[in-house]
Amino acid sequence: PELALRTGPPLLPRLVRGGRADGTLSLPDGAAWRLTTDGRGSPEDITAEPAPEALAPLGKGEVRIAVRAAGLNFHDVIAALGLDPDPEQQGLGSEGAGTVVEVGPGVDDLVPGDRVMGIFGDAFGPTAVADRRTVARIPAGWSFARAASVPVVFLTAYYGLFDLGGLRRGEAVLVHAGAGGVGMAAVQLARHAGARVFATASPAKWDVLRAGGLDDAHIASTRTTDFAEKFLTATGGRGVDLVLDSLAREFVDAGLRLLPNGGRFVEMGKTDIRDPEAVARQYPGVRYRAFDLMEAGPERIGEMLTDVLRLFERGALRPLPVTGWDVRQAPAALRSLSRARGVGKNVLLLPTPPDPEGTVLVTGATGTLGRLLARHLVVAHGIRHLLLAGRRGGSADGMPELVRELTGLGASVTVAACDAADRAALAALLGSVDAAHPLTAVVHAAGVLDDATVTGLTPDRLDRVLRPKADAALALHELTRDLDLEALVLFSSGAAQFGAAGQANYAAANAVLDALAAERRAEGLPGLSIGWGLWEERSGMTAGVTEGRGTGAGALTSAEGLALFDAALDSPYAYRLAARIAPSALRADDWLPAVLRGLA
Repeated sequence: PELALRTGPPLLPRLVRGGRADGTLSLPDGAAWRLTTDGRGSPEDITAEPAPEALAPLGKGEVRIAVRAAGLNFHDVIAALGLDPDPEQQGLGSEGAGTVVEVGPGVDDLVPGDRVMGIFGDAFGPTAVADRRTVARIPAGWSFARAASVPVVFLTAYYGLFDLGGLRRGEAVLVHAGAGGVGMAAVQLARHAGARVFATASPAKWDVLRAGGLDDAHIASTRTTDFAEKFLTATGGRGVDLVLDSLAREFVDAGLRLLPNGGRFVEMGKTDIRDPEAVARQYPGVRYRAFDLMEAGPERIGEMLTDVLRLFERGALRPLPVTGWDVRQAPAALRSLSRARGVGKNVLLLPTPPDPEGTVLVTGATGTLGRLLARHLVVAHGIRHLLLAGRRGGSADGMPELVRELTGLGASVTVAACDAADRAALAALLGSVDAAHPLTAVVHAAGVLDDATVTGLTPDRLDRVLRPKADAALALHELTRDLDLEALVLFSSGAAQFGAAGQANYAAANAVLDALAAERRAEGLPGLSIGWGLWEERSGMTAGVTEGRGTGAGALTSAEGLALFDAALDSPYAYRLAARIAPSALRADDWLPAVLRGLA
């Protein structure tokens, strides 16, 4: 596409050279570091610093956690912008999810390997220490990203509504910023409690509130104070019993005017804290209370976490939409959160520690690139358990020799005849993986060509190309989404970016892979799509990629291609184009597609 028109400014596609400074963070080696800020006023000032205290001996009741995902909150934005009222507290991250690696004295109900989630500090790093009272086991079927999205928003809403606000069945409550993380949690909790819920949000996010069960009579804008008059009218002039606030200035006063004698105003914002006595004088009979979740203390936090998870297990609550960011993209994630453009919860994803006993599945492994990659995984990455799948299985050309070679290098290799697009067959294959060597990574390298002009494409010709690439990728996504994968890599093609004569079906199939990788990353799941250009070793994956007009595309050697595979694996992004393109050829062309203009 040349142009995308959505909410906001027009979007133009651009490819840029790999390795260009892009604001991502460099991370130290090892398991003892954390993201921190000097509070000078910009997310760009965030750095990754050594944190030896994360590996210090545990005290009584403490748990050491290998963090896999951490929730982003507005406190992190405030700290990064230098607005934290306590300048000594420069650590970032107050919630997360991961696996227990060690327990301290007095902890007898958790063991190493348990998957846990909860409230704890310094969560923006690979290792953190938590109070046992503030963590709980992750519900079955939840990803680490989903688990990390729950604690702060749901416990903040719970504490504000019930502990401080005393919300009761039949009462009316106003939730400001109802499409934000805490707001969405509060709407769910209040509705479950039998309250009549009113909420504000920017008009662009009203559909979020409608999806949460509110009709338009109970929805107003955060852009003006008109909500006060609207909700007074809706309640027959009575107003609401409780306001859960996160706004400031005139919006606070408008909310206070909605409260009758005996009303409660619970403030979770940080930028406009009022004096409770002054509020009581100006609004007689109204009780004002500002709060921070941590004031509840570890015992109460643990109790609330247990209550909230019980509601999830009963189906009374639903997890929020999650947007996942690689931890190296923390500055960009904080900028996005500060602009309040998203819906739901932003989560940072921490690197997955490699499991030397894990199994790597390669689909399309009987093809040229599949065999090349299998050898590279063993030789360069030290993989010791390989599951190689292809439609011809071990009878494919070169497979017996490859298995002997890899076995001689110390790898355990299983070759299976499996059509990855056959969901039942794929499920059976995944179910056959030895539990002692669980599936930890997938590389989807299958693909075929069936070129034709658009007018010559038939349903069969479309299916022949889409099935092994797109259908198989979607099946892999669905069947592995609840597994703790380190990586899911999709072998795409530059055809999805540049197009190629007679390859509309092939370009479409690869575009599905590119979009799927982006969707997985956004959901907090591992996902990487590599758009390959020409290889000197031709295969079904790359044979159809021809030199695009004016790109000066050349072929990659095997060594170059595998080096680019490694570089892509180390990238925080969902898509990488791996191709040889000549800038001089781009500059010589009098017209370039928009996507290529950043390379000229």
